Amino acid sequence: QERISQWHDQSSRYSTELRDFKNQVLGMLEAAEKEREAMRTEAESAAVRVDRLEREVDYLETQNPAPPCVEVDETLMEKQVATAKQRKNEKYTKLTDCSDTIASIRSMKILKRFGSSSGLWTKDAAGNSEKIYVFDGTANDTMYVFPRMREFTLFSATRKSARIKLPYPWVGTGHLVYDGHLYYIRQQGPSFQVIKFNLANKTVVDSSVFPAEEQIPVFGLSPFTYIEVAADEEGLWAIYATKEDEKNICLAKLDPSSLDIEQMWDTPCPRENAEGAFVVCGALHVVYNTRLPSRSRVQCVFDVSGTLAPEDASLVYFPKRYGSHSGMKYSPRERQVYAWDDGYQIIYRMEMKKKTEV
Repeated sequence: QERISQWHDQSSRYSTELRDFKNQVLGMLEAAEKEREAMRTEAESAAVRVDRLEREVDYLETQNPAPPCVEVDETLMEKQVATAKQRKNEKYTKLTDCSDTIASIRSMKILKRFGSSSGLWTKDAAGNSEKIYVFDGTANDTMYVFPRMREFTLFSATRKSARIKLPYPWVGTGHLVYDGHLYYIRQQGPSFQVIKFNLANKTVVDSSVFPAEEQIPVFGLSPFTYIEVAADEEGLWAIYATKEDEKNICLAKLDPSSLDIEQMWDTPCPRENAEGAFVVCGALHVVYNTRLPSRSRVQCVFDVSGTLAPEDASLVYFPKRYGSHSGMKYSPRERQVYAWDDGYQIIYRMEMKKKTEV
């Protein structure tokens, strides 16, 4: 009788547990069915949005012109090289009355550390926009755009930025944002092209094969940069180097509208131990260092108008920093340099003097 009573108790308990388990499974099946229905609804909504997006993309493609062909035209390249050689080392007629040069570094501000060890960050050198443009790495095709300095400084991730995918990958860190356009360098075989990209409608406006033969890295300590596009009060410049004069840096005046080379100069500034350069009031300032990182310094200045002799220029030292400057962009509107130093983004504010006072 005790065993029968024990069996009845166990049977009753198992029946209760089985009933509870059945109810639990039924509840889970109902919840899974609701989740499946919700996912089906979301999938249908996503399909509708994708279809709408495809129609909008089709409309935009009909409104925006197709990017121009940027394949290398050998005949055109030979003509550009010949024209550039004719204009080499001609006397330069200044476009503005700018007569300033750098006297010293007034202050340094470290904004943050973002991205890889090599890169570039800058503002529009010609406009009044507060947007921050960030190029992470020396070979990429996606740039970040932050609406203001605050969003770039305060947030560690890129969630506050817009991303712009370029039609062709860049090479080096010699890019420039100027008057609403991005000027960047594309390598195609042994040749290098300057691509002019409209940042508003995301299209290639123009492109040009750079008219220099057998180019080599322009800076001895930055072997990834073959052309540095710079801006100052006079307009656009291109800093480069060739095997013809492989010891020194060359400079060219660039037409921002047509990308034509207006004039070219051989400078006395050596490539060895150079890590970057920028142009101020028509004068090339080359920044040097050593392979074992020490203090960066402007040790060579070449003035295309001839009003400032190299031996009369100030020897400007940058404050102690982390590694090596991979990107340095001068802002003529703000009189400061946006630098990328081993992954750190730094602003150097300049103290200026008249060339006749140096």
